[in-house]
Amino acid sequence: MNVLLYLIPIALFMGGIGLVAFIWSLKSGQYDDLEGASWRILQDDDHPKP
Repeated sequence: MNVLLYLIPIALFMGGIGLVAFIWSLKSGQYDDLEGASWRILQDDDHPKP
């Protein structure tokens, strides 16, 4: 039972770090263009060499 005194604060701290990282990624624009990557993969920019 004494282990819970260590594990619960560690879990809350790690969850807080994850939440801060998620909020940072939202503010930095990581999720702005969700459809762009799916269209870029379909474009054929490679031209065969003669």
